Amino acid sequence: MRTDYSDVSFWLATCPPYQPNAPLQGDTRADVAIIGGGFTGMATAYSLRKADPSLKVVVLESEVIGFGASGRNGSFAMTVIGLGIDILTMLKGKHNALEGHRYMERAVDAVGEQVEENNLDCDYTRPGFLRMATTPGYVKRIKKQIELVQELGIQGIEWLERDAARAEVNSDLYLGAWWEPRMALVNPVKLVREEKRVVQSLGAEIYEHTPVTRIERGADFMLKTPGGSVTAQKIVFATNAYSHLFPMIRRKQIPAWTYMIATEPLTDKQYEAIGWQHRQGVEDARNLIHYYRISPDNRLLMGGGPVGLSFGGDMQRDDSASAWQHLEEHIHYVFPALKDVKITHRWGGPFSVTLDLTPALGYVGDKRAVYSLGCIGHGVSMTHLNGQTIRDLILEQKTDLTDVFLVNRNVIPWPPEPLRLAASLGIRAYLQIEDWAYERELPKR
Repeated sequence: MRTDYSDVSFWLATCPPYQPNAPLQGDTRADVAIIGGGFTGMATAYSLRKADPSLKVVVLESEVIGFGASGRNGSFAMTVIGLGIDILTMLKGKHNALEGHRYMERAVDAVGEQVEENNLDCDYTRPGFLRMATTPGYVKRIKKQIELVQELGIQGIEWLERDAARAEVNSDLYLGAWWEPRMALVNPVKLVREEKRVVQSLGAEIYEHTPVTRIERGADFMLKTPGGSVTAQKIVFATNAYSHLFPMIRRKQIPAWTYMIATEPLTDKQYEAIGWQHRQGVEDARNLIHYYRISPDNRLLMGGGPVGLSFGGDMQRDDSASAWQHLEEHIHYVFPALKDVKITHRWGGPFSVTLDLTPALGYVGDKRAVYSLGCIGHGVSMTHLNGQTIRDLILEQKTDLTDVFLVNRNVIPWPPEPLRLAASLGIRAYLQIEDWAYERELPKR
């Protein structure tokens, strides 16, 4: 049984000492069994126990709380859905794009409300979000996105001209920025483990190092694990990027990998050179975005760029020397004053991608089983509101959350292998080519 997770991510390497719960031993029963102990699993267990304290809720986590995407992400709780409001509008129409954005606004607020209500120690701040334009083409793209959100009636998003953008974060590459105050930053491992603490205080049972090896569907569900089993009336697949490992939802999504690096703490001189006094979360306008932030101890954390893909059930794509080199070079490119900064942490992790690049959740088979997946790398906020939506689905209640178009929608299945890999490589290649076209104007690295 693995005990050291310090190489899995910066967040896990620097988290407070942690004692995982014991694995499940023997057989037990539950009203609701939740597969997956990340943000989705914790938010669902929390919402169910708050709604009905009589429910016996059991959470099964294959590793430790915070091992998966919830412990390896960029830490942005933001309103971005799918690949962005413009892509969602193109794919699903203006009505659904607005509905999706409103859902994400509620999701961002839900994180802050839960942190405040339960006094969660997770380095929560709400500094806002900047999407920086680095070429004239990206200036046009972002301005067009802002025109769209204004047309849809969305408030609070505005364009910053070059000098105003550089006054927030200083790089000669920046030509302007999307500014949005509704965005929070967290320490994701602290957050999900604090949520575990609260969920257990509400009476839910959580078992770690307890992978679900088989699911049998009958009058009840039987979930087999290495040390026992859970018989449950209803189940929740809170599995996101690992969902293809379960036959019932295998073709609804595929995993893709994002990579990150963290620098040593910046010196006062280095920090002064890049500005960033308000410590906002930053992305660029690419399809395969770069995203970055300043940690509480003044490290620069950067992720994105190259995306990893896998074949079949392979989940061993957490390492990419080429992606880490790209990110290190990109730090030097965006911030030349940091050319001598040392990289102390390198990691990668999976995120969940649907074929139509849109999140999805709903019933599978019948109303006794619910799934949630396809956050497309923007799940820190979304998973928390999804927990409330899953609660309503499990309780079979029709609410404003279950009426959102993301719920029980028709999910286009990914084809079987090897066509699945070919399709994912094709989508990635298209996104890379479009980024290249926008960035031909940039000076050479």
